[in-house]
Amino acid sequence: MHQVEQRKTGPKQLLRRFIPDSVLKERETFLRLGPKAGAIYAWYRLLDSVGVRPQKRERVPPSTKSILFVCFGNIMRSPMAEAIFRQCTAGTHILVSAVSAGLHAIPGGAAHPRAVAASSEIGLSLAEHRAQLLSPEMVSGADVIFVMDFQNKAEVLALYPEAREKVLMLSAYADGTDRCREIPDPYFGDLETTRRCYALLQTCIHNLAAELGAHNPDPVAPAST
Repeated sequence: MHQVEQRKTGPKQLLRRFIPDSVLKERETFLRLGPKAGAIYAWYRLLDSVGVRPQKRERVPPSTKSILFVCFGNIMRSPMAEAIFRQCTAGTHILVSAVSAGLHAIPGGAAHPRAVAASSEIGLSLAEHRAQLLSPEMVSGADVIFVMDFQNKAEVLALYPEAREKVLMLSAYADGTDRCREIPDPYFGDLETTRRCYALLQTCIHNLAAELGAHNPDPVAPAST
């Protein structure tokens, strides 16, 4: 009987028995991303794990006129970032456009129900949002591309290496210990997880809008009637 049990114990079972789940999860992520994006992801993950953070915060160029927010599916984080940005800049002299997209979006898909619920609690609506798949045209047309986590960043850099200089972590505009860390995907969480994610997005976008406003201090003249 014991010999039969040993035969049923394959490499995967042995891995799960002796290696922490967190390590196995990272291995699965690496394999899913593929060699190129996986290597980039592993590098950023390693730096984060040993506490290496950028000494100087990455900032948007003063000439920025278009921003692209990117996440996995464009149904939770990136559409909310876009909505908050539009709210923060509405009626101001900040003339910067914003759109959002997902690396693995299903075009036309609605925002996640928890995203709709959490956004409505802070006076925003994602009810009409429809997901967009990230395209080369979006990448080339954006002055700045904000990603949410290391997987997003690795995939964008692997697919569009020419855009390296304009790909930034949105958390560069977070406060305190959240700065330059990942903004986790709340997809597998609950409503409270989504609320916490959106609170962090609000902080990042408010700080971003304040910096953009400082770049362009002169108010726009009101339109003549």
